[in-house]
Amino acid sequence: MAETNRELADFLRRARSEQDPLRAGLPADGRVRRVKGLRREEVALLAGVSTDYYTRLEQGRSITPSEGVLDAVARALGLDDVGRAHLGHLVGGTSRTRAPQRVQRVRPGLHQLLDTLDVQPALILGRRTDVLASNRMLRAMLTDFDAVPAPQRNYARWMLLSDQARELFVDWEEQARSAVESLRFDFGEHPQDRGIRDLVAELTAQSAEFRTWWSSHRVFQRTFGAKRLRHPVVGELTVDYETFTMPGDPDQTLFVYTTEAGTRSREAMDLLASWAQPAGRTRSGS
Repeated sequence: MAETNRELADFLRRARSEQDPLRAGLPADGRVRRVKGLRREEVALLAGVSTDYYTRLEQGRSITPSEGVLDAVARALGLDDVGRAHLGHLVGGTSRTRAPQRVQRVRPGLHQLLDTLDVQPALILGRRTDVLASNRMLRAMLTDFDAVPAPQRNYARWMLLSDQARELFVDWEEQARSAVESLRFDFGEHPQDRGIRDLVAELTAQSAEFRTWWSSHRVFQRTFGAKRLRHPVVGELTVDYETFTMPGDPDQTLFVYTTEAGTRSREAMDLLASWAQPAGRTRSGS
């Protein structure tokens, strides 16, 4: 029996169940809908393919749709750019081969860059949200990832399994769910990565929230946003973040956190910078 692509099947079924027929442009036909969302034949109609073809695609059968067909299916299902990219990753996932994954290392110049961001928390995440490097301010703001054993130095793992993360983030549920959805995206892009599979198995066993969010098969790719913190030293603050993909290392992403000038959050960040200052060292201009 031919192997089926279960990840693709789960993703398409979830996306179809969440699409609103009227919003998709389908006229009301008066028929009672026994299931939520679109029917398979309706997705096929909107995508311009046969119902049989779309059915085989949603069943994870071994077929290779063109980019044009994938674009059409993505439009029919209302997928955003991240969802479309994830769909592309999943198609053919049971048979595509990849080069062996390299050990994740941050080049010296990026370590130097992190150190120059003296008052801006910053870290570099790699595949499966592994924390590859962080600066002094990030460790003061979130947690000292350097003190965590290397195999466990992972952002999603910390968010889901650490009591500290639950207490630190005012919006913990939103941030933790986003971490799971980002990991889902990585899982689709690197289906043969043993590290991702081991991490998913660990989180599935230890976190009820992870099991719920993982099974919903939503994907998310962080590029910018905000986090609300309740810091034990400086109190509540809101930090904004921007992300930068490293040229030459597409699996590595730099996160830089900032606060808005003239706000209580900026005052809190300045206080945190003073608190985290190494003994015997003063900030330039002080």
